[in-house]
Amino acid sequence: MTFTLTTEAARHPAVFAEAFNSGDPDLLDRVYEADAVLVTADGTAVTGDARRAANDALQRLGRPIEVRPRRVHVAGGLALLVVDWSIGREVRGTATDVARRGADGKWRYVIDNPFGVAG
Repeated sequence: MTFTLTTEAARHPAVFAEAFNSGDPDLLDRVYEADAVLVTADGTAVTGDARRAANDALQRLGRPIEVRPRRVHVAGGLALLVVDWSIGREVRGTATDVARRGADGKWRYVIDNPFGVAG
């Protein structure tokens, strides 16, 4: 599978969805900075292997994720993304995420808060 990170902050949620829907946890991990935080449904902030495991649990549902960006605000090399998303009928939310443009010009999540407006 050909996979490319984006140079446009507004496209980052679609890139995330592409990586998620591939079913490949290594590919999905590429949309994050190495020390990025994922906030789980119970409000716990996880990083590294725990972040990967939390994403893997959602990927194992075997359903594609659908994303609908609501707002994207960019300030220099940072972006705040508010994104409605769903995985089948099982899981859904509105994310409040922070992405950063890397030295290579590509966007990656620094904070992925998929249940951002709920907790």
